[in-house]
Amino acid sequence: MKPLEFTDLKDFKLMKGKELPIGDWYTITQEMINDFANATLDKQWIHTDEIRAKKESPFKSTVAHGFMSVAMISKMLGEMFIIKSVKMGLNYGLNKVRFPCPVPVNSELRMHSSVKEIEDLDNNGIKITFACTIEIKSQQKPACVAEFLVALFE
Repeated sequence: MKPLEFTDLKDFKLMKGKELPIGDWYTITQEMINDFANATLDKQWIHTDEIRAKKESPFKSTVAHGFMSVAMISKMLGEMFIIKSVKMGLNYGLNKVRFPCPVPVNSELRMHSSVKEIEDLDNNGIKITFACTIEIKSQQKPACVAEFLVALFE
């Protein structure tokens, strides 16, 4: 996928209410799940014990942490567009986060996103609210649905 390119924040503001390109697919490996478990100290067996998960889990495999899909939003958004004048970006927060479907190991995820709101900030910045849905290949329900807020500064 080729990202959309914008010259500056003024140019990007025209995206309010519009869809961004659909993201590329990412395979969620056990190594990624284990790394996330180690980073967050959330080592519940459903995420990290492949043998037990195969025997005892209703999913018959390990599953990724719900918050792992949220943590991937920044990366996925960063591949959808570029604003050439931006010097710094900050994660600002989340609204209405839900995890409708578990993500079994080796699932493929991609993101659909739109620009819901844009507000001006001091110091030559804007706050953007993105409507994000992280799709799981071959599943009807998404892995994650969230409003993701980002502050960008020129």
